[in-house]
Amino acid sequence: MRAMVAWWDLSESDQTIETLRNFLRDEAVDAWNRQPGLIYKFWIADQEHNRWGAVFIWESAEASAPPHPRSAAELIGYPPTQRSVFDIEAVAEGIHELAGISSLAGLGRALQV
Repeated sequence: MRAMVAWWDLSESDQTIETLRNFLRDEAVDAWNRQPGLIYKFWIADQEHNRWGAVFIWESAEASAPPHPRSAAELIGYPPTQRSVFDIEAVAEGIHELAGISSLAGLGRALQV
């Protein structure tokens, strides 16, 4: 498995965390839910530091290769400020209140309207 973390500093973009949340609701979540080879994608925001990002978990390095659905980079207007790619060495799932659900898809602040 492969992980990637991408962060954007939004200070040079016309986009905001709120406009990017709209992008998630209107388009991105549905498109990425159909992406072959993607195990999970988490969109993340840091309001205090005006940063937006994503964490991807892929089946393999090959699965992470394009083509991909339209990304926030198109809207933001520049590539991620920081991007890191990692091999996943192990996975653990702790005990949590969400254990009774069958999928994490559809959860998150942007989808709680």
